Amino acid sequence: MTDQILYCRDCNQEFTFTIGEQEFYASRGLTNTPSRCPECRAARKQANGGSHGGFQQREARQMYTATCASCGNEATVPFQPRDDRPVYCRDCYQPRETSYSTNNRSSW
Repeated sequence: MTDQILYCRDCNQEFTFTIGEQEFYASRGLTNTPSRCPECRAARKQANGGSHGGFQQREARQMYTATCASCGNEATVPFQPRDDRPVYCRDCYQPRETSYSTNNRSSW
Protein backbone atom coordinates (compact mmCIF):
# COMPACT_ATOMS: atom_id res chain seq x y z
CA MET A 1 0.00 0.00 0.00
CA THR A 2 1.02 3.55 -0.69
CA ASP A 3 -0.57 6.95 -0.09
CA GLN A 4 -3.08 7.78 -2.83
CA ILE A 5 -3.73 11.23 -4.26
CA LEU A 6 -7.46 11.76 -4.80
CA TYR A 7 -9.62 14.67 -5.92
CA CYS A 8 -12.67 15.85 -3.98
CA ARG A 9 -15.94 15.57 -5.87
CA ASP A 10 -17.25 18.75 -4.20
CA CYS A 11 -14.36 21.21 -4.24
CA ASN A 12 -12.03 19.48 -6.75
CA GLN A 13 -9.10 19.93 -4.37
CA GLU A 14 -6.41 17.29 -4.18
CA PHE A 15 -6.20 15.30 -0.92
CA THR A 16 -4.17 12.36 0.29
CA PHE A 17 -5.75 9.04 1.22
CA THR A 18 -3.02 7.88 3.57
CA ILE A 19 -1.90 4.32 4.25
CA GLY A 20 -3.31 4.61 7.76
CA GLU A 21 -6.71 5.69 6.41
CA GLN A 22 -6.64 2.87 3.87
CA GLU A 23 -5.91 0.35 6.64
CA PHE A 24 -8.77 1.81 8.71
CA TYR A 25 -11.18 1.54 5.76
CA ALA A 26 -10.05 -2.05 5.12
CA SER A 27 -10.50 -3.00 8.80
CA ARG A 28 -14.12 -1.80 8.60
CA GLY A 29 -14.76 -3.69 5.36
CA LEU A 30 -15.05 -0.48 3.33
CA THR A 31 -13.96 -1.06 -0.27
CA ASN A 32 -14.60 2.36 -1.86
CA THR A 33 -12.12 5.17 -1.57
CA PRO A 34 -13.45 8.44 -0.15
CA SER A 35 -14.83 10.81 -2.78
CA ARG A 36 -14.67 13.94 -0.62
CA CYS A 37 -11.74 15.61 1.11
CA PRO A 38 -11.77 15.65 4.93
CA GLU A 39 -12.97 19.28 4.99
CA CYS A 40 -15.92 18.62 2.67
CA ARG A 41 -16.78 15.40 4.56
CA ALA A 42 -16.86 17.38 7.82
CA ALA A 43 -18.96 20.16 6.25
CA ARG A 44 -21.41 17.61 4.82
CA LYS A 45 -21.68 15.82 8.15
CA GLN A 46 -22.32 19.14 9.91
CA ALA A 47 -24.98 20.12 7.34
CA ASN A 48 -26.74 16.78 7.96
CA GLY A 49 -26.79 17.39 11.70
CA GLY A 50 -24.02 14.89 12.39
CA SER A 51 -26.02 11.99 10.94
CA HIS A 52 -24.47 9.10 9.02
CA GLY A 53 -25.59 7.47 5.83
CA GLY A 54 -28.32 9.99 5.06
CA PHE A 55 -30.43 9.16 8.12
CA GLN A 56 -31.98 12.18 9.73
CA GLN A 57 -32.00 12.70 13.44
CA ARG A 58 -35.32 12.06 15.12
CA GLU A 59 -37.40 15.00 16.25
CA ALA A 60 -37.73 15.46 19.99
CA ARG A 61 -40.63 13.49 21.44
CA GLN A 62 -43.64 15.27 22.79
CA MET A 63 -43.77 14.76 26.53
CA TYR A 64 -46.86 14.78 28.74
CA THR A 65 -47.30 15.43 32.44
CA ALA A 66 -49.36 13.21 34.71
CA THR A 67 -49.76 12.49 38.40
CA CYS A 68 -47.97 9.39 39.65
CA ALA A 69 -50.47 6.72 40.75
CA SER A 70 -48.15 5.63 43.57
CA CYS A 71 -46.68 8.74 45.21
CA GLY A 72 -48.78 11.57 43.75
CA ASN A 73 -45.79 13.49 42.35
CA GLU A 74 -45.76 14.93 38.86
CA ALA A 75 -44.42 12.53 36.22
CA THR A 76 -43.27 13.32 32.68
CA VAL A 77 -44.00 10.56 30.16
CA PRO A 78 -43.62 10.15 26.36
CA PHE A 79 -47.26 9.07 25.84
CA GLN A 80 -50.70 10.57 26.31
CA PRO A 81 -51.90 9.39 29.73
CA ARG A 82 -55.37 7.81 29.93
CA ASP A 83 -57.71 7.84 32.91
CA ASP A 84 -58.13 4.05 32.87
CA ARG A 85 -54.37 3.30 33.13
CA PRO A 86 -52.03 4.21 36.01
CA VAL A 87 -48.95 6.31 35.33
CA TYR A 88 -45.86 6.12 37.53
CA CYS A 89 -42.99 8.56 38.00
CA ARG A 90 -39.46 7.34 37.35
CA ASP A 91 -38.77 6.58 41.02
CA CYS A 92 -41.92 4.50 41.48
CA TYR A 93 -41.77 2.74 38.09
CA GLN A 94 -38.22 1.35 38.46
CA PRO A 95 -38.95 -0.82 41.53
CA ARG A 96 -42.17 -2.10 39.90
CA GLU A 97 -40.30 -3.01 36.69
CA THR A 98 -37.61 -4.90 38.63
CA SER A 99 -40.09 -6.84 40.76
CA TYR A 100 -42.24 -7.62 37.71
CA SER A 101 -39.35 -9.09 35.71
CA THR A 102 -38.07 -11.02 38.76
CA ASN A 103 -41.53 -12.46 39.53
CA ASN A 104 -42.14 -13.49 35.93
CA ARG A 105 -38.73 -15.13 35.55
CA SER A 106 -39.31 -17.42 38.53
CA SER A 107 -42.51 -18.77 36.98
CA TRP A 108 -40.88 -19.87 33.73
